[in-house]
Amino acid sequence: MIRDLIALDKTSKVWIYQSDRDFTYDELDEARPLIFNFLDQWTSHNQTLLTYGNIFHKRFLVLFVDETMSGASGCSIDKSVHFVESLGASVGVDFFGREVFSYIKDDEVRFIHKGDIKAAYQSNEIEDGTLFFDHLVKTKDDFLKKWLVPLNESWHKKFI
Repeated sequence: MIRDLIALDKTSKVWIYQSDRDFTYDELDEARPLIFNFLDQWTSHNQTLLTYGNIFHKRFLVLFVDETMSGASGCSIDKSVHFVESLGASVGVDFFGREVFSYIKDDEVRFIHKGDIKAAYQSNEIEDGTLFFDHLVKTKDDFLKKWLVPLNESWHKKFI
């Protein structure tokens, strides 16, 4: 069952998938109904899940499950991964690249390969205060408060 993000408990689980390119507006129009349809039918052991999901910044697919009513099981999480794979195939994006990180500079989302972070830091392309997206946040509360963090407070700093 889809809810507004604000209606989900702050402890709701979150999964963030970064695509390998921005969605076009036409692709967003194609993808969002697929996302909402999946979320509306997403269950765990035949129990309805309280969910929300959307594409943020034309690049990040984010799924939430409020487990106060029913928790996400291994099988339901597998269903979501299969959905993400299917969505990626239908739109032509890869959601499973793990060596590209995202950050904000000059009010735009930029991307950098983990092997290039050190050189970008040394050349001042990125700095301690550059905001990096932390796709490892685990709850809605962390998503709202810690999805974007300065490089010097992020796990990404280990690459500089």
